Formats: sequence, structure tokens, C-alpha cells
Amino acid sequence: MAALTEEQSMLKDQAKSWAAEQAPVGKFRAMRDSGVATRFEPATWEAMVEMGWTGIIIPEEYGGSDLGYLTFGVVLEELGRQLTASPLFASALVGASAVVLGGSDAQKQAILPKVVDGSEILTLAVDESPRHAPKQIRLRATTGDGGYTLNGSKTFVLEGMSATTLVVIARTNGEAGDRQGVSLFLVPADSEGITRTPMHTVDSRGYAQVEFNDVNVPADALLGTLDEGYELASAVIDRARAGVAAEMMGVAAQAFDMTLDYLKTREQFGRVIGSFQALGHRAAELFKNMELSRSCMEAALQAIDADADNLGLMCSLSKAKMGEFLFEMSNQLIQIHGGIGMTDEFDAGLYLKRARPLEALFGNQAYHRDRYARLSGF
Repeated sequence: MAALTEEQSMLKDQAKSWAAEQAPVGKFRAMRDSGVATRFEPATWEAMVEMGWTGIIIPEEYGGSDLGYLTFGVVLEELGRQLTASPLFASALVGASAVVLGGSDAQKQAILPKVVDGSEILTLAVDESPRHAPKQIRLRATTGDGGYTLNGSKTFVLEGMSATTLVVIARTNGEAGDRQGVSLFLVPADSEGITRTPMHTVDSRGYAQVEFNDVNVPADALLGTLDEGYELASAVIDRARAGVAAEMMGVAAQAFDMTLDYLKTREQFGRVIGSFQALGHRAAELFKNMELSRSCMEAALQAIDADADNLGLMCSLSKAKMGEFLFEMSNQLIQIHGGIGMTDEFDAGLYLKRARPLEALFGNQAYHRDRYARLSGF
């Protein structure tokens, strides 16, 4: 585990106690059952804004605290433990990263303070099929009338129903698969020609299918350099991968704690089941894998903060190892709890349902094992 600074430790304690008391998994269950369209509670989001979490990676000149990605990961992990639903990750980490890395000063001045105060919810629109494939961009942006016209579709857009601005990765030249000819645009979510449809997913979050039909945006909607956006997009998506791995760590760590507690209290044949050697060995193996995964997750966040040369490699290592552990841990959570683990009334199923989409988000284990090998020269 990384040695946290005093500030990071305080933030971790704050996030842990707040999530457990104000946004526990029971509140997530109630939100799921209520059918609220945004798939998060406005009061939960308002509280996060008030605590300043929306400004963690945003420079101080734009109203943020600029505390870095490892600090943001500390918060995401604690929220993951309680399955707390909010636009924090999509907007204040992924969307904000796009503007911080690629925005002009005018774009930063216009958007980042609003991300900090919560009045602006950003989200990245990247994938166009159920499988993560950032090179396969087909959504077209053509030039004309002093701006650009977008046509195409994006799927599984995080917080797509509540977002106020979409960071759209589009093709301005070439064909799907080309690195050259990719550009990023800031597109108001209420623009004429945009149709947003909620997607009903197993983890009950606010994904949307977004269609673009002759959507016109001005020239200053371009984020970064025309046709040269692939590197920017990759940098933003790597930060998203590192952040989502931190949330995955929280989901997995809570699953481990629930399992360990059950092993210590459930009695069978007159003994607690944790005293049986086979189950004790299983718990030890899970703990070992959890600590290894945590090391990879924190190393990726530290690599971003240090702007390390191997940033992409570390983000893929983090996502792959965290995905492997979360898959195993969520399965063991259900298996060790036996019959009650299969019921909706018990929380274990909610963790399993959150685990599977998180594993796939921004690339599954197979995607990142392949990418890690390629970046390593194999």
C-alpha cells in the first residue's frame, strides 16, 4: 500500500465515514428500486461537491485543489466500497482530465470552475460498440459553416442521461482504425440533433446510448488539435482506467471484508467455517491477490501524478490485475456465502452486478493483457 500523505489520509477517513453513514449500499439499493432517471441521488452529488471532491485534479487557478490522481483514487476506493452512485468519476476525473490536458485557456476558464461547483457534468463519449475499441472511431465530424457537423452514435456513455456536456471523440479524417484523423469536441448535451436513450444495465447505473444526427458545433468546440487527437484521447482514457481500477479496489475490498466476516461468524458442524483449513487457505490466497492488485492500482495513479514514461503500461497493468482479482473475489463472495449469496435481499449480489461492468469498462482483462504485452515490445 502506498504511503499516503497526511492530507490523503484525512481525505480517506472523511470519504470512508461519509460513505458508510450518508451513502451506504442500502441507499444505493433504494435508489435502484426508485427508478430515478439519473441513477443517482441529487443530494449525494451535492454533498460531494460541497466536500470539494469535484476539484481534486483541477488546478487551483480554476477553483480546484490540484491534489492529484492518487488522492482522487483514495476517494473512489471508499465510494466503491459502498457502491455509491454519482457523476464524480465521469465528470470530475474523466471529463475534467480531457479539458485539463487538451483545453485552451478559454475552454478551461469556461468549464473547469463549473465542474468544481457541480453545475457542469462532463462525460467522455468514446465507444461505439459493446466492446472497448478506442481505435475504431467511426462517428464523423465534417467541417463547414465555420464549425463542425457530427453524425454517428456512442454507446455505454457514463452518466449519459445527466451530463450537460459531452467530450466526443470523433473522426475528422481517415477510416476506423487509423490513429491519424481523430479529434475531440466539447458538445452541449442539449444540442439539436442529439438523442439520448437510457440503457438498462445489471449494475443500475446511468449509461446512455447517444445518437448524433447533424449536430452542429462551432469551431471553438474543438478540444486540442484537429486530426491529432488520438494521443490526447489515449491520455484521458488511461486516466479513466486508473480511476476505475481504484473504484474496483473498493468493491473488491468490501467483498473480501464481507466474506472474512462470514467466515468468522458462520457455524457449521459446531465450528466457525473459517476454522476449516480449505477455507482458511482460500481467504489467505484472496488476501495475497488483493494486496498485489492494490499495489498495481496505486502504482498507476502515482505514475500519472509523476507523468511517468511508462504511464500507459502501468494503467493497463492496473486494470488487468484489478479486473482479475475483482472477478475472482466477487465469485468467491457469492460462493462462500452459499444460498443467501444468490438472493437479491442480500448485498452480495449487488457487488457481483457492479463488478462485471467495471471489469469491461475502458477495456477488460484480455484487452489490457494484450496492450501490456504490446507496450512491452512483445
